[in-house]
Amino acid sequence: MLTAAVEADHTDIVHLANLAYRGGGDAAGWTTEAAYIEGERLTFAQLRDDLAAQPDARLLVYRDASGGPLLGSVWLEPRGDAWYLGLLTVHPEMQNRQLGRSILAAAEAFAKDHGAARIRMSVVNVRDTLIAWYERRGYVLTGATAPFPYDEQFGTPLRGDLCFVMLEKAL
Repeated sequence: MLTAAVEADHTDIVHLANLAYRGGGDAAGWTTEAAYIEGERLTFAQLRDDLAAQPDARLLVYRDASGGPLLGSVWLEPRGDAWYLGLLTVHPEMQNRQLGRSILAAAEAFAKDHGAARIRMSVVNVRDTLIAWYERRGYVLTGATAPFPYDEQFGTPLRGDLCFVMLEKAL
């Protein structure tokens, strides 16, 4: 289901992340952050730097067929027995196929097979629908928060009350 991303995938991953996280209008899926944050969610340089800084991280991609268009991606980063899951991305036109839950389940299985006992993630606090989606899949809010980077690293925030909430799931 998921395969390791290769360098040739990076441009498509960046495009997909920006479409899924910041797409507006007809291109918007239900997971868009465009009402809270504008601009790019990910740049090619950020992705390259993240991969270089975290050589143990796994960037995985999903396509319906070998050589087909990129439909989803996920970042998994080992942090002891609790792996960090990020950049779970599904093409907005594919969100009605339950592809996100399939990618999430496959990412959890991958992490468990590689020694993870838990998965942790962070979600922007105002994304109630997305948080509820993760909770329906067994994730629990930990009560921990982290500041949102108002340095425009992840785009331009449109409100001043953003932070990250932490979720966790035992595998």
